[in-house]
Amino acid sequence: MMQSLIDVHDNPFVLIDDQYRVVAANLAYRRAYGLDSASSVIGRHCYELSHHLESPCHLHGEDCPHRQVFASGEAHEVLHTHYDARGEAEQVRIRGHAIQGINGELLLGEAIHRLAGPEEKGQCDGRRMIGFSPAYLKMIDQLGKSAATDAGVLLQGESGVGKELAAHFVHDRSPRATGAFVAVDCTTLTETLFETELFGHERGAFTGCVGRRVGLFEMADQGTLFLDEVGELPLGLQAKLLRVLESGEFRRVGGRVTLHADVRVVAATNRNLRQMVADGEFRQDLYYRLACIMVELPALRERRADIPALADALLNRLCRDGGRACYMTREAIDCLLRYDFPGNIRELKNVLQRAVALSGDGVIGANQLGLCPTTQLRAAPNDQGATNDTPPLRELEANYIADLLARHGGHRRRVADVMGISERTLYRKLKRYGLG
Repeated sequence: MMQSLIDVHDNPFVLIDDQYRVVAANLAYRRAYGLDSASSVIGRHCYELSHHLESPCHLHGEDCPHRQVFASGEAHEVLHTHYDARGEAEQVRIRGHAIQGINGELLLGEAIHRLAGPEEKGQCDGRRMIGFSPAYLKMIDQLGKSAATDAGVLLQGESGVGKELAAHFVHDRSPRATGAFVAVDCTTLTETLFETELFGHERGAFTGCVGRRVGLFEMADQGTLFLDEVGELPLGLQAKLLRVLESGEFRRVGGRVTLHADVRVVAATNRNLRQMVADGEFRQDLYYRLACIMVELPALRERRADIPALADALLNRLCRDGGRACYMTREAIDCLLRYDFPGNIRELKNVLQRAVALSGDGVIGANQLGLCPTTQLRAAPNDQGATNDTPPLRELEANYIADLLARHGGHRRRVADVMGISERTLYRKLKRYGLG
């Protein structure tokens, strides 16, 4: 009876007792976490199956729906990072309910809704959105909800937080994902360029014009138009933009035919548009057209817990592009965690680019980052008994892997993903360094 009730859920659903043991799970749950049959689920701990942990998630600093529901008897919703059948991270929203079992006992019913999974992480020129902090998960949840609608979305956040990447995230999860994603840098749109860039032109529209050009608005038909730094548009251009967004109709420069494009708009700004409206610097009607849904993108200092994972991913990409291996010391990671990054993720990338260039031996310490006072490293004997200012690269790699294993609870697949290597390669390194 209980099994048939939970099987009607399309999303993963699981029943858990007061000892964190799974009592029942539907087919969607078993598929999500790579479990062949009901017998392979029943009796196992929920934190083992979805978190790949050896103890409840609240002991690791997470908001645990199990703990909250059994304490209060009321429904509780949280955002978590789970690990799928392949051991890859995916962000989920969990809604926990108190359910009475067949024998009258209290059970936790968890409905799990996927926000972003491994095969559809936001990407832009090979980049991925990465994070596990509460601020990041809240942002991902809001972006996912925004994607499901066709309303205008306004992304607000400081420079360098990844607004274009977030816009890609919305587009890739929207019904318009098969359409084009067209980005417009509003800081480059002058009075003379606006109509030509946005609407295109016909042959002979102006001196030197030798052919027809399709504008960016037309290119975005059935897709998404991303208006980056929309707060920089002059008032005169704001009126023209509003007109085309309201009607979807336009003419190419030099043309007589009225054309139409069906475009979903995502805008971004690092300015306070509401204050600009109050100051008469931004049109109120355009503001309400763009800001149907507002999503605040947190600064990097507000999601400090994500810095190590972001730094690892950026460093791996820089090393892959440069064809060399680099490793950060524990002191370097601590230095990154202490810094506020006013330039956010863009500044983090620049810091790592500089560090890679300054690191002749592939070892990135606090010195190379240029953010914190230099720290004197304790001299350690090398293989020949001599002393150097830094340990050998082999020792640093072993320490780096050991540190990653500790940070990720010993989960090898997560460590391999962070390092940008296969799990088999990681296994060989673990054997080489005696860490396996």
